Amino acid sequence: MKRDKIAAIDVGTTKVCTIMADVNNENLRVLGVGITPSHGLHKGLVVDINEAKESIRQSIRMAEQSAGRKLESAYIGVTGRHITSINNQGTVAITRNNQVVRPDDLKRVLEVARNVRVPSEQKLLHIIPRTYSIDGQAGVQNPVGMHGFRLDVETHIITAAITSIQNLTKCIRSVGVEVDDLVMEPLASAEAVLSQEERQDGVLLADIGGGTTDLALFRDNTIYHTSVLPVAGYQVTRDISVGLGLSFELAEEMKKKYGDVTPGDEYTTNNDVSINHDGHSVSYHDLSEIISVRVEELLRLILLELPQSNYSKLIPAGLVITGGGANLPGISELGEKVTRLPVRIGKPVSLYGVSDMLVNPAYATGVGLLLWKLRNHGLEVSKSKERGFHRFMARMYRLFHLHSIRN
Repeated sequence: MKRDKIAAIDVGTTKVCTIMADVNNENLRVLGVGITPSHGLHKGLVVDINEAKESIRQSIRMAEQSAGRKLESAYIGVTGRHITSINNQGTVAITRNNQVVRPDDLKRVLEVARNVRVPSEQKLLHIIPRTYSIDGQAGVQNPVGMHGFRLDVETHIITAAITSIQNLTKCIRSVGVEVDDLVMEPLASAEAVLSQEERQDGVLLADIGGGTTDLALFRDNTIYHTSVLPVAGYQVTRDISVGLGLSFELAEEMKKKYGDVTPGDEYTTNNDVSINHDGHSVSYHDLSEIISVRVEELLRLILLELPQSNYSKLIPAGLVITGGGANLPGISELGEKVTRLPVRIGKPVSLYGVSDMLVNPAYATGVGLLLWKLRNHGLEVSKSKERGFHRFMARMYRLFHLHSIRN
């Protein structure tokens, strides 16, 4: 039975995660995983191409060794404050005699909707239809086959800085891997952690990574709002480093090993314990207090990013926290206290194959990129010729690189 190859690369501020899989009848099987520390990135942006390229190369190599085959192309996650989004509408007339909506009409109306003023330094990343209407009848999910004189669509359009995209894709292609598609990271993470009911009722996803917090709001089973906050795990670690006089690396270790957003009542200033780690002693109360203050600030910033202040009606299903930051103990309890909404931790769905390690919020984007491919609604403009050329160049790079090593 033929199985199609599929892969994803999540190039984050703190880690690079490469997942190789195959798929048959929408059944994914993970074949290889490569997770390495990330260097050369800051807040989701490439700041040192050589360092970033080497981190990506190591992650790919690990996944290839596990899968037992070469990686030729992959879906890539994109984040950063440079990403912007707007909602826009498009309208076309159905002029044929029987007034039946055909797939070509959907393409036409999406082309009209994408005719928005995009700054020259920005690139169109996604155009996602939220809902259709026919002759004023709103809430149509799939108008193909229906009768009408006028077709309207409401879309969510996401753009990204061209230079940031170019730097990221250059790193990927320079190690001999072609880019199948670029996907805004919270859209991918949502595929891995959100339920259909949450998407329908209204839910906010917050993917707290190392350098950015990516937000995606869903209502009526479609995307409603997206944004990126340049505040995440890095700021928590920096506060620990400065507040407790530790190196950044040691502060990161202590955050992951001992950090707790809401420590128990037994840990007070009058009944404190000391943490001894790598020759350094710090107060557990002080460590947790620093983390708690910064995370509470982040949660309030997340609420301020919502498109309206009455968020209890906007997202009755609450907040789903994922990403590496979701692993901080107590973050869901603090989230409920700050937002007064249901809050849960979003873990990726379990996949068949070598995937046990991926059932962790830190890998939601990587898993989601694979699921995005399976559930992609065919909204992106075809770039088959361009991708074919780049795949040819990627193969040539590999041949040249292997020849150079052997000689």
